Amino acid sequence: MLVFIDESGDAGLKLDRGSSPYFVVTLLIFRDNKIANEADKHIEILKSDLNMRSDAEFKFSKASRPIRERFLSELARFDFHFFSIVINKAGLTGKGFQYPSSFYKYACKLVCSNAKHHLEDAVVVIDGSGSREFKKQLANYLRKHTNDPRSEKRCIKKIKLQDSKNNNLVQLVDMVCGAVARSYKDTSDAKAYRQIISAKETNVQLWPR
Repeated sequence: MLVFIDESGDAGLKLDRGSSPYFVVTLLIFRDNKIANEADKHIEILKSDLNMRSDAEFKFSKASRPIRERFLSELARFDFHFFSIVINKAGLTGKGFQYPSSFYKYACKLVCSNAKHHLEDAVVVIDGSGSREFKKQLANYLRKHTNDPRSEKRCIKKIKLQDSKNNNLVQLVDMVCGAVARSYKDTSDAKAYRQIISAKETNVQLWPR
């Protein structure tokens, strides 16, 4: 099982000074590694069809509407599903949210908790470089809060951080996460992208309410 995690928005809480009102984290699951590889190859084909360089990157924030729609429509043919946590920053009160690393780890924990019953021996790939120490902290934190020592089932087997430039499927979760985040904005295309992948959506939680 392959799992990919990415975020949209920022971890800042200065809502009156430009911080995004929502912070979205999306977890995308491929149960079958073979299908994940096929999706990976299709993204390469799509880059070629769009006359993009092979080392080019699909990013929701930078893509045009036609590219977003085509990408999501074509990749929706593959068997994956996703969970998202949409954090409404206006409702946050804990002091820990003032620290971006703590905020990010907690958001990842929330989405992993929601997907917990769907995870089994998952190799989790998270977008980002980060320091070696932060990678270790994040991996230990997610294992601690997702794996249940009382259960024979191990939800998370391994956690890796990879730059999205080097991983097409991290680019896929970026596009899916962007689609969810856009659905919470007041724009003419707000609902368009999430509708394309609606059949892939297992759970999208707004937190706190």
